[in-house]
Amino acid sequence: MVTSFVILILGFAALVWSADRFVYGAAALAKNFGVPTLIVGLTVVAMGSSAPEMMVSASAALAGKTDTAVGNAVGSNITNILLVLGITSLLRPLSVSSMTLKREMPLALLVSIAAWYVFSDNYFSLAEGVALIIGFVVFIVGLVIISIRAKNQTDDPLVSEACEDVPNNVPTKSALFWLIIGMILLPVSSHFLVGSAVDIAKYFGLSDLVIGLTIIAIGTSLPELAACIAGVLKNEDDLALGNIVGSNIFNILAVLPLAGVITPSIIDPSAANRDALIMIGATIALIAMSLSFRGIRRINRVEGGLLLVAFLIYQGYIFSQVA
Repeated sequence: MVTSFVILILGFAALVWSADRFVYGAAALAKNFGVPTLIVGLTVVAMGSSAPEMMVSASAALAGKTDTAVGNAVGSNITNILLVLGITSLLRPLSVSSMTLKREMPLALLVSIAAWYVFSDNYFSLAEGVALIIGFVVFIVGLVIISIRAKNQTDDPLVSEACEDVPNNVPTKSALFWLIIGMILLPVSSHFLVGSAVDIAKYFGLSDLVIGLTIIAIGTSLPELAACIAGVLKNEDDLALGNIVGSNIFNILAVLPLAGVITPSIIDPSAANRDALIMIGATIALIAMSLSFRGIRRINRVEGGLLLVAFLIYQGYIFSQVA
C-alpha cells in the first residue's frame, strides 16, 4: 500500500509538470505559426489546466472505470470552486470586473445542469458523450469568434491578462520539444496515477466514483490552485477566476464525455442524486458571489471561508457514506 501511495504522489507530480510543459509548447508553437495571441490565450492556455483531468479520465475509461472518470470530472469542478477558490479568496479577496468572465459564468451553470441530465438515468451513453463533445466544439468556435471581435478590447482584464500568459520568443524547436515531452508524459503519468488510485480505493473499500471525487479530483485540481495563487499574487484576479470557470466548462464538455465515448456504461446513481447537484449548487454560489450589476464585485474572505467549509463538509459526508 505504501508503494501505491508513492506512485500516486509521483504520478500527480509528473502529471502536473507534464501538463504545464505541454501547454507551454503548444501555446508557443501556435504563436510561432501565426495564431493570434488572444486566441492562444483564451483557448490553448485556458484548456491547459484541464489537461490532467482529460488524461486521467481517458486512462480511467480505457481501464473500464467509468465511474472514476465521471467522478474526476465532477469532483474537479466541485474542488475548483469550493477548495481552490476558497483558499484563494482567503489569501486575498478576488475582484471580478471582466465582462468576458461574466458571460462565461452562466454557461458554466448551463453545462453543469447538462451533466446532471446526462447522469439522471444512471447511464452514460455514447450519444450523450458525442453531444457533449459537439458542445465543446461549439464553445471553442464561439471563443475564437469572440476573440476575433474583441481583439481591440484590451480594457477587459481577462483578455489582457490571458494575452500576457502566452509565451513569447520561444524557438520553434524548443516549443516542439516541450510539446512532445508533454504528450509522452501525460498519458504515462495518468496511467500510473489511475492504477495506484484504484489500488488504494480497493484497500480502503472506496467505490470507483468516490476515488474519482476525492483523491483524484483534488490531485488534478492542483494546476488550478497553483494558477489561482499565482494570479492573485500578480494582481490578476480575473485571470485567476477565469481559470476556474474555463476549467469547469472544459471539464464538462471535453473531459466528462471521454467516459461515455470510450466506455458507455451504467454509472453510480450518486453521481446524479448527490454530486451533480452539489456541483450545480457550488456554481450557483460562485455566480451569486461574483456577479454584481453595480460595478466591480469581490469574493471576500468570509465567502471564501464558507466555500472551504462547504468543501470539508462535502468530503466528510462522502466518506461517512462509505463507512
